Amino acid sequence: MVTLGIILAITIALFIWGKFSPDIVAMISMLALYLSGILDLTETLSGFSNPTVIMIAGLFIVGEGLARTGWTALAGQKFVKLAGKSKSKLLVIVTLGSGLLSGFVSNTGTVATLLPVSISAAWTAGMLPSKLLMPVAFGSNAGGLLTLTGTPTNIIVSDHLVSNNLNGFSFFEFGLIGVPLLLIAILYFKFFGMKLLPNIDTDNRPIDLDSEMGKWLENFSIGDNMYRLRIRSMSPMIDTKINEWDLQAKYNINIVRLRRRHVNRLKGQPAFVEFPEGDTEMKYHDIITIKGAPKDVDRFILDFKLGLIPQEFKKSELKKELINQEVGLVEVIVTNSSFFVGRTMPLGRYLNQQGIQLLGVSRNGQPVNGVNITIKAGDSFIIRGSWEKIEQLKSMYENLVIIGSPEAMAKNVDVLTPRSYIALGVMILMIVLLAFKILPGAIAVLICAGIMMFTGCVPLHKAYKNISWISVVMIAGMIPMGIALQKTGAAEAISNLLIETLGQSNPIILMTGIFLITTLFSQTINNSATAVLMSPIAYMAAVGIGVSPYPFLMTVAASASTAYMTPMGTTTNAMVMGAGGYKFMDYLKVGTPLLLITLIISVIIIPLVWPL
Repeated sequence: MVTLGIILAITIALFIWGKFSPDIVAMISMLALYLSGILDLTETLSGFSNPTVIMIAGLFIVGEGLARTGWTALAGQKFVKLAGKSKSKLLVIVTLGSGLLSGFVSNTGTVATLLPVSISAAWTAGMLPSKLLMPVAFGSNAGGLLTLTGTPTNIIVSDHLVSNNLNGFSFFEFGLIGVPLLLIAILYFKFFGMKLLPNIDTDNRPIDLDSEMGKWLENFSIGDNMYRLRIRSMSPMIDTKINEWDLQAKYNINIVRLRRRHVNRLKGQPAFVEFPEGDTEMKYHDIITIKGAPKDVDRFILDFKLGLIPQEFKKSELKKELINQEVGLVEVIVTNSSFFVGRTMPLGRYLNQQGIQLLGVSRNGQPVNGVNITIKAGDSFIIRGSWEKIEQLKSMYENLVIIGSPEAMAKNVDVLTPRSYIALGVMILMIVLLAFKILPGAIAVLICAGIMMFTGCVPLHKAYKNISWISVVMIAGMIPMGIALQKTGAAEAISNLLIETLGQSNPIILMTGIFLITTLFSQTINNSATAVLMSPIAYMAAVGIGVSPYPFLMTVAASASTAYMTPMGTTTNAMVMGAGGYKFMDYLKVGTPLLLITLIISVIIIPLVWPL
């Protein structure tokens, strides 16, 4: 037991020091438990086969699917819109949203879903993510107390009552303490905790596509000389292919995009052809977006009996026309040694048939007009293509500088597509599977993660890249510590000492002691393991002094969800650590006051709702 105490103390000290990343510290702790003989090989590696760890990895993929299909960017905008210019109001909204969602979905699922939303909303509102992510994690912890299935600890304490031939807690009974504690957490961050949250500048700032689009309209005039035409019934273009007309040579125009007005969705026909090529066949009532000089466009309309759609390309309209989750725009700067220097290229042309369109050129901050552009060093392009092709552009052409990260920009697109609704359906499916326990949690999440990948919501080659492996490995590495505390009897010895000291005192004092010892364990070991350990102790303590076990078991449930002081206290704390740039001491500084307030509120409300 002494050896275990030394290992635990060193582990906590390394977390506080912050010299090594959390996953490395967890691995050191895990290896120390094995080398000291406290755990055998199976126990040491049990964290990597733990369903919770597998579930967390899958939840990152589900959350990534929502981010890539526009929902997180859209939700972030709604958060900002609801909050207006008030940063404190934004904090309240995301904390409340996290708490309500975690009442029906696992805490880890809630945070995985809201993590990209909160990051986007924070930057959009002009605040750092470190001011928002810890409240999201703590809100999910508090919100887990809203329902029986909000967190496994609720089920554990309720089942312990049933095993002793008593009625368990009802589904919404936990909300009688959960709602007050969630409201207390929200008020704490609004009026006090906001000042304690650190200001940490991270590198996860999303690209603001709206402001970028405004800049491109001004500097590149990408909306100029762009028109939408409808193929009418008498047009000779009907049922012909683009390359039959040689439009670039004869009319100096390029077809940028094609929209099908008549498609059979049951046969999987796409509504849009984002990059029409020479063999693209045109149909009656198709709408083509073209780029060309007005006089050339007029001649083209007359010759092919086309209808002009007289609608100006405003910023919002142009964004919908040119950008979605699959297709994007980026700015590229041409260097002195670039392949493009000295070459003449028409606007709208595909770059070397790689599915990349040249839509605008700026020189010295001014748009370059004309159809055919001779490229000079220092020129800036606006190019359009699939996000994947844009990412590959550097390997296709050397000496090009891409402004911003295509990967990050793709996640900030709020234009919904059919694939967006697939991702939403997967999320709803996950909620149903988890809420009604149709399948084990890990299996349910893995199924939903698989659907996200195989439907293209998350590209297969991107799935592993977007899992926060630091969080996953840290959690897997710390699970053996919980096993060691129970195996050696250290946890039970501490608990028995508390009961012996306070057992003959006022029941409220004993209940307070149980809260403190439970929350102490929950700071370092899994809260479900804490509930399993403390439930029988709390029950025996209540029976031993002749009072109702219900308030004591509810105290265990409430205190097991108050792991606010350490990053390894809950998986949700660990999940936001890297994204927020938090250190160990940040959790201690922000979480300790909230924990003390939660303690006071709990020992006041619980005996009133569940009489001793």
